[in-house]
Amino acid sequence: MTPAVDQAPSVILGLCSYTHDSAAALLVDGQLVGFVEEERLSQQKHTKDYPRHAVEWLLGEAGLSATDVDVVAYNFRPARYLLESPAALRLALSPTTRDLAVPRARGFAKVAMRTQLRVRDIGRRFPAARVSPVLHHRAHQLTAFAASGWNESAVLVVDSLGERQTTTIAHGHDTLRPRTRTLEAINDPASLGYVYGAVTEHLGWRRGDEEGTVMALAALGDPARFRDLFARAVRVTPTGFAVNPLYFPPRVLTSGYPRTTRRFIDATCPERHPSEPLRNVHRDLAAALQERTEQVMLHLARRARTVTGSRRLCVGGGVATNCVSIGRIIEAGVFDEVFVPPAPGDAGTAIGAAIAVHHDSLAPQPMSGVTRACYLGPSFQGTSLDLTPWPDLQEKALGAEAAEFLAEQIASGLVVGLFQGRVEAGPRALGNRSILASPREPGVIERLNATVKFREPFRPFAPMVLAERASEFFTLGQQAPYMSMASGVTDKARELVPAIVHANGTSRLQTVTHAQNPFMHEVLSAFARRTGVPVLINTSLNVKGKPICGTPEMALDCLANSGLDALLLEGRWITK
Repeated sequence: MTPAVDQAPSVILGLCSYTHDSAAALLVDGQLVGFVEEERLSQQKHTKDYPRHAVEWLLGEAGLSATDVDVVAYNFRPARYLLESPAALRLALSPTTRDLAVPRARGFAKVAMRTQLRVRDIGRRFPAARVSPVLHHRAHQLTAFAASGWNESAVLVVDSLGERQTTTIAHGHDTLRPRTRTLEAINDPASLGYVYGAVTEHLGWRRGDEEGTVMALAALGDPARFRDLFARAVRVTPTGFAVNPLYFPPRVLTSGYPRTTRRFIDATCPERHPSEPLRNVHRDLAAALQERTEQVMLHLARRARTVTGSRRLCVGGGVATNCVSIGRIIEAGVFDEVFVPPAPGDAGTAIGAAIAVHHDSLAPQPMSGVTRACYLGPSFQGTSLDLTPWPDLQEKALGAEAAEFLAEQIASGLVVGLFQGRVEAGPRALGNRSILASPREPGVIERLNATVKFREPFRPFAPMVLAERASEFFTLGQQAPYMSMASGVTDKARELVPAIVHANGTSRLQTVTHAQNPFMHEVLSAFARRTGVPVLINTSLNVKGKPICGTPEMALDCLANSGLDALLLEGRWITK
């Protein structure tokens, strides 16, 4: 008689919670039901709260309740923090870091205990479930690799901190049952994400939120001014990199400890207050930081190529959102193809944690629903719309001609919000929660920044392009479906659509296929028939400081309180 085999978990809830960018993902029998960031439903950008709205939607989508969850996969392992406490005491051996040794050791121990309490809190919410903590970088690796759909690749994860790790190189295998094996790891305090965040804060923007603003500013500066400083501050090693504590002190996981030293400040500039005007020194500092980031990322990519032998690369972690660095790796030709998942940051680890538990349980079902999937959140098709709270808005229903109508309105110069289908995963709007404009319209960038997005005038706007015509305008040489890669541009792009070319000569493009987004492919095709250009400006449906609009109410507020001309919301044309 065959012995009984324990039933593998069939309902796995993946969570990113209590740190930042809370999110949830749900696997049922290996099928990804959905994924959504909590901010898209709660309206609290980068929220660290337990993702209540996200979990409620996922369980409702699957027709389940909290008692049906077999395992909750959490994206951190508490015990791994404890390993850093004794290691931190080594800082006492150097006069530069001596004063930080005990606070650092104490901070990591405190976070370990706090994370364990969070795991227990999760357990109380799901009394029938087992809570399974997953190593943070493993969750990042699996998010990136599983989404690629490749059967094998190198996997590079670079972020600020996951337990102790800041950078890992792994080898991924198997499309149907994704797994990764870490080959090399770099531990804190060597952290590229930490350095970028520290300089972002020094320049007057919010760390963990506005690093993209610094990346945009970098194009306006001269890196030569601080090039030598960053070469000393972030030193490349044969297997990775190291951070010099003379410029960036080791992290202490307690508030009140500075992230830059007096030597760094004396060599660069005083900390900028957000209300201060930008000066050349700020632009040059951003440029040198960005240049060094690109150099280190390219070095890490080459290391990944060496240790894995793979000709494909997946990149994850918060630093993977640095699209210019990703573009540099592609341009260098180290790999035949590079892939960044739609949600490479911490939110996406909710998916990777669930995949890890599914794999470790030896579940018989293969993974599905993850590969090349980005529209994973709630849809509001068919829901009734009440405009009573917005008495100045008017609507009319559109039929099958919606794509042609939208293309015509954009071609005539309107700036239009688009809300359709399921919410995108990740930090970029990909045609379901977007603001669209014609790149041929004079002054469109200035108008978008000043009256629609309410953000810095030097911020660029990304283009979306028909995938089959991308090579006419962009030099990237591969698909970029998730707006995660900066590409060089052709002479044709400079001539016909200069508005989408940033000061550094690149564009963070999104290539659109009919299979990926049929409606947007139709809109781009219709726009091309009218203008000869298969390119639109695409930015997220929100204003600065607010999350991407995940609900109709959020979208209507965005229309009512910004310079948008109109909103196409699930087939309804809404105007002021």
